[in-house]
Amino acid sequence: MKNHASRPEKPQSARSLALASLLALERDGRYSNLEVDARLRTAELAPADRALYTRLVYGVTERRITLDWIIDRYSTRGAAELDPEVRCALRMGIYQLFFMDRIPEHAAVDESVNLVPRAKSGYVNAVLRAFLRADKHIDWPEGGDGLSYYSVKYSIPEPLAAIYRDALDDPEELGELFEALNREPHVGLRVNTLRLSAEEAAARTGGELSQIAPDLVLLDSLTPEARAGLDEGLWFVQDEASRIVSAAVGALPGERVIDTCACPGGKSFSMALDMGNEGEVLAFDLHANKLSLIEKGAAKLGLSAIRVSARDARDPDPALIDSADRVLCDAPCSGLGVIAKKPDIRYKDPAAFERLPEIQREILRGASRYVKPGGVLVYSTCTLNRAENEETVKAFLASHPAFEAGETRVFWPHRDGCDGFFMAKMRRRAES
Repeated sequence: MKNHASRPEKPQSARSLALASLLALERDGRYSNLEVDARLRTAELAPADRALYTRLVYGVTERRITLDWIIDRYSTRGAAELDPEVRCALRMGIYQLFFMDRIPEHAAVDESVNLVPRAKSGYVNAVLRAFLRADKHIDWPEGGDGLSYYSVKYSIPEPLAAIYRDALDDPEELGELFEALNREPHVGLRVNTLRLSAEEAAARTGGELSQIAPDLVLLDSLTPEARAGLDEGLWFVQDEASRIVSAAVGALPGERVIDTCACPGGKSFSMALDMGNEGEVLAFDLHANKLSLIEKGAAKLGLSAIRVSARDARDPDPALIDSADRVLCDAPCSGLGVIAKKPDIRYKDPAAFERLPEIQREILRGASRYVKPGGVLVYSTCTLNRAENEETVKAFLASHPAFEAGETRVFWPHRDGCDGFFMAKMRRRAES
């Protein structure tokens, strides 16, 4: 008898790897970006298969509520009652049939069926075929306050949908907002203008110059040329809204700028570039183990102006009180403006966000103590929750008369084509 123990395993396909990741996410509650990064580090996949794997994991995670609604209507058992392997295979199959037009229907069905053992494959085949026979028809929820419709169609839990609705001046835009939040995001590259111009970077990468953010190039995805430039320190990844916020700080050569919640460092890098690498950017963060990300990034970009230190923004360094020309307070937040890039956020219990405004106000109070008379303070978040944004700034200004309000902006994905962001620029009175 031959010994097959040393026979190499058959390489995993993009779909089988995606199924393994989706099962792991269900079982372990891990963040999808961590799961995807870990799998891709060891997987032997061609570029097209890497893209398919990534799209399936993020897409199925993002559209889970919608997919389970469909399963509930075409399966004899509800999605929650199914074996996890069957449930995930069905989610993948329906996602390809409904959201990925470029994949032939027969391939979406056959490949999904092949993902499960023979004893389960007939059930998967039957559900997917029933969906196709119905011409992929979906009866969306009706009635009530409309949130159930938006929840199922855009895969946003109803309590979260209510937060977005309340943030909009015009609730009629809710569908447009959710459509934008579910759109596959583009990639922004903030150009290292110490080494090349934005125009040169656009020509080198084949990208387009942003129409709303300075020194930023937009791509549909990270191409080999773009990845090479990341390694060379020619640019780094930054969204348009994040870039606009860092530009709004107005950092000038020779100034002292403090970034109180700096990790992973993109805004610190942008401000140092705005200063021409002259002056100092003090990049603080509560988590000392993350500061190496900023140090390595600054070294790659050639930014000697950046200095890092572990510091709780609520407890400012006494030696730096009243010393900064400009302070950026990019506070930790619920992240409701970036669920296109972090789909797991949408399934968090909104109760977990309730304490955030209190923490943000403490952080903002601490950050303000660094600002010298006449200096600038910018508060920003990547959320669209009024309690974390407008209400936090309003409470701060009411209790800090030394500061006066300046420009306030909300970046809406459906209006501005970028991440959802909030920014409030304030100035300390010169005589205070």
